Amino acid sequence: MSDIKVYTVDEPWLKIDCGLGEAPYWEQKTNTLRFVDIIKQNVFTVDLNKGPESLKTTHLDISIGTTGDIEGNDTHFVFGGKHGYGVYNRATGAYRYIQKYWNEQEVAAGKEKLMRGNDGAIDTQGRYWVGTMNDPLVKAPEAEGTLFRLDPDGKLQRMLEGVAIPNGISWTTDNKTMYFADSPTKTVWAYDFDAATGGFSNKRPFFRVSEEHGVPDGHALDAEGYMWCAMHGTGKVVRVSPRGDVVAEIRVPTRCPTCPAFAGEDLYITSAEEEMPDQFPESTRLHGSVFKVHVGVRGAPLNKFKYSGELP
Repeated sequence: MSDIKVYTVDEPWLKIDCGLGEAPYWEQKTNTLRFVDIIKQNVFTVDLNKGPESLKTTHLDISIGTTGDIEGNDTHFVFGGKHGYGVYNRATGAYRYIQKYWNEQEVAAGKEKLMRGNDGAIDTQGRYWVGTMNDPLVKAPEAEGTLFRLDPDGKLQRMLEGVAIPNGISWTTDNKTMYFADSPTKTVWAYDFDAATGGFSNKRPFFRVSEEHGVPDGHALDAEGYMWCAMHGTGKVVRVSPRGDVVAEIRVPTRCPTCPAFAGEDLYITSAEEEMPDQFPESTRLHGSVFKVHVGVRGAPLNKFKYSGELP
């Protein structure tokens, strides 16, 4: 660990008190950063040409955990929210669901209240993967979540059951490996991936978090195939080689980074409210903020959602 590159961030790029800042995403066409606060149910956008003072906030009546762009549609983005997949109007802030997660029997059993969308990503075939978990505002997370996949034809697939806190989904540039973290396992898992079918197999550990209070949260891949993984509870975002070795780390002034996203060669990092303020009071000073660091490498291209159904 002594020869790793260290980036130190002392102050936030955007001082904002998110309860659970998540899902940073660079809208490259307009050079806009969007992100969400899952707990406070806000969607944020910042014009990166103008800087943090251009922050715009839209409050919703649902939580959104993950977002993605839509191929051929610049007016809306797609999201994984409280009850299902939906589309969000960038101009008005209006949204509507296009596919709910749960069937009638599950809704009757209280699943819609009990669960919410947490993290997700779009693969090269335009399929949108979203992981669900117990909504902590209703119930402490247990292994009751599901990793869903919404295909371009509108069919909803259940890809993995028994997930506790799904985070950080991505695919290698050769499309042969899928990464997926279930945070309480303290592990980012690797799977053999079949891009044609969207199937995956041969689960194995790719990277483990050794720190006592740390777990893997969201991550982003760079153009060189390395993973930048937020380690919630440690105050770090680490760069992990394709072999699973830590080669660099970003230190931020709160224990609770949640997810990084690239905009050019800059990495933007969301964070959450400190969960143990009495034990770690210094972490509360800048918790929930967004941090920025220049890392000298660009992110891997982001895929867009391909949908053959009716969209606005």
